[in-house]
Amino acid sequence: MTSRDVTRIRNVALCGHGSSGKTTLVDKLLVHTGAVNAQPSVDEGTSICDFDPEEKAHKYTIESKVVHLEHGPYRLHLIDTPGYPDFIGQTIGALRAVDLALIVINAPAGIEVNTRRVFEEAGKAGVGRAIVINKMDMENIDFPALVHAIRELWGPRCVLFNVPVGHGHEFRGVVSTLQEGVPSDGALMDPNEIRQPLIESIIEVDEEVMERYFEGQMPTQEELSRLIVRSVAAGTLIPIVCCAGKTGVGLAELLDAVVFFGPSPADIRRTASRDSEEIEINPDPAGPLIAQVFKTRIDPFVQKLSYIRVFSGVLKKDMTVPTTGSRKGTKLGPLLKVQASESQPVEEAGPGDIVAIAKMEELHIGTVLGDWQLPPIQFPSPMVGLAVSPKSRGDETKLSGALQKVVEEDPTFRLERDSQTKELVMMGMSELHLTIVRERLARREKLEVETKEPKIPYRETIQAPAEGMYRHKKQTGGRGQFGEVHIRMFPLPRGTDIAAFATKERFPQMKEYHYDPEYNFLWVDSIVGGVIPGNFMPAVEKGFRDRIERGVIAGYRIQDVGVEVFFGKHHPVDSSEAAFRTAASMAFRNVFQQARPCLLEPIVTMSITVPEASVGDVYSDMSARGGRVLGSDAAGGGWQTIRAEVPLREVTTYARTLSSITGGQGSFTMEFSHYAVMPAHVQQEILAKAKLEEEEEE
Repeated sequence: MTSRDVTRIRNVALCGHGSSGKTTLVDKLLVHTGAVNAQPSVDEGTSICDFDPEEKAHKYTIESKVVHLEHGPYRLHLIDTPGYPDFIGQTIGALRAVDLALIVINAPAGIEVNTRRVFEEAGKAGVGRAIVINKMDMENIDFPALVHAIRELWGPRCVLFNVPVGHGHEFRGVVSTLQEGVPSDGALMDPNEIRQPLIESIIEVDEEVMERYFEGQMPTQEELSRLIVRSVAAGTLIPIVCCAGKTGVGLAELLDAVVFFGPSPADIRRTASRDSEEIEINPDPAGPLIAQVFKTRIDPFVQKLSYIRVFSGVLKKDMTVPTTGSRKGTKLGPLLKVQASESQPVEEAGPGDIVAIAKMEELHIGTVLGDWQLPPIQFPSPMVGLAVSPKSRGDETKLSGALQKVVEEDPTFRLERDSQTKELVMMGMSELHLTIVRERLARREKLEVETKEPKIPYRETIQAPAEGMYRHKKQTGGRGQFGEVHIRMFPLPRGTDIAAFATKERFPQMKEYHYDPEYNFLWVDSIVGGVIPGNFMPAVEKGFRDRIERGVIAGYRIQDVGVEVFFGKHHPVDSSEAAFRTAASMAFRNVFQQARPCLLEPIVTMSITVPEASVGDVYSDMSARGGRVLGSDAAGGGWQTIRAEVPLREVTTYARTLSSITGGQGSFTMEFSHYAVMPAHVQQEILAKAKLEEEEEE
């Protein structure tokens, strides 16, 4: 594979909203070029790319698929990506492996939610972008209005590279806007009017050619061919091409366009670093090995598959290479050339190649092969959670192992074991995302699970200082138990400078202090005269930590509290570590109850992107949820992004509400911000529920 001229390679990801026809496009391109001999259909469940049972059942793509084809002297690696934002992690990973993103738009539906998202993600990835207006064979298409909306949203750099001739059942071809003298009868827009702005966008990257052009000298065809690739790579030109994937009209022109203006691996600037040194990657087989895992798939037959893009150097089967996080080299297994669900072995892979390696547990998404490092792939944090447990008792270990496989192949899926609630919580991008995970567990692992809304991780704290003690005394025959602990408790605001706070001026008898930043917990040892012997002080701290984990008023973890141990008593025979541990825990509980205890709740920051017509409804909804709108920003094309802070308990199922408000057009991201005191009426409900659960357990 390394003998191929790198300038004749095109690595392309097809991205867009659901039902824009990406998978059908890839299937038809494979058939058109003779890469496969079949009649694939997404609707009939015979798609080459959508081969997973879940994809066949739902009739949409769930994970990215890699295929390859030949077009003349060019080799194209295509990656079909999911269309729903629930699976955006698959798209982000694919964008690391390519040099061009084709943003596919459903002509009748226009620009949809995930169209905007993938366009932005491709920009962040630094790859070239082009727009494919697909389904031109459908009815109810206002083509000029759609082109206007595209240019209004993403600017004048979006220029038609070809124009459709007819639409609906009359769609019969496309006409180039770059070539002169092409017959244009029936074209939906005049290609001659588009040619000049297209040329100006192409030559914008070369001042000399642009200067000659404005002096009246037209650029040569060779100059246009050379500069259009540079302009697409630089993002100053985003070509628009038209086709109908299902009927195949425009597919030949689409392939020609991709090899004509699509950047090769030599045209996209990437850098790698090592220690403090940084280099620009040159896609040279003789260069240092630089490759990266961008996707992992757990296959029931071949087990784990790691998909790798080679940027520099040569990857060979059975070679030993340095890898991220490994102290010694990793010996590779056989390399595989992948065609959707099929694969065949290859001896080596060079710059621009995309291959897979089976059964390599040392490789993970983002792992870099070679001595140089690439930037990490940035995936969004999952924010929708469900507590999960196996339906059959005894399957807990099996469930944990099965979910770890999902974590391995899906960077937007996370597992959390809440030590406080004792729940195993699976986190995903949406309810749909987690539903698909459940379906895969049932199919791949024969494992049925039960899910429920996870408990919100509330916290307990205090709002006033208090002082008190507890004496633990027990005599049951023989050696007894005795320990007495006196403490002062005080609120400890987040962000407190502990070194400046824990001073002799504040605690005159202080011998030492201990601070735990995770809980923002400070305890000060002010014992004098040996009233509590020093060998029992670690047990006192353990007693405090026991109570912090167990909570006091509702069973939630405690934070933002300081404790000073200033007095106590011991017995030369009956005192023990266990006695002082119990005494400290009970002293903490008693004093905590006197210090105006309250519940804290997690507050999240949300960025909600909606059509301008829905802004007022979102503002009202946020207010009703007890949220605080921080402001809004124009997102272009008649959209606004609203920033707000809101209690997590109010937005655990926000996706449903936003879909209802915006007719399925809105999208949002959510991140943890801070903990805040819970409103009194909500706190009473939580405390009453906690008391009821405690009584039921007893």
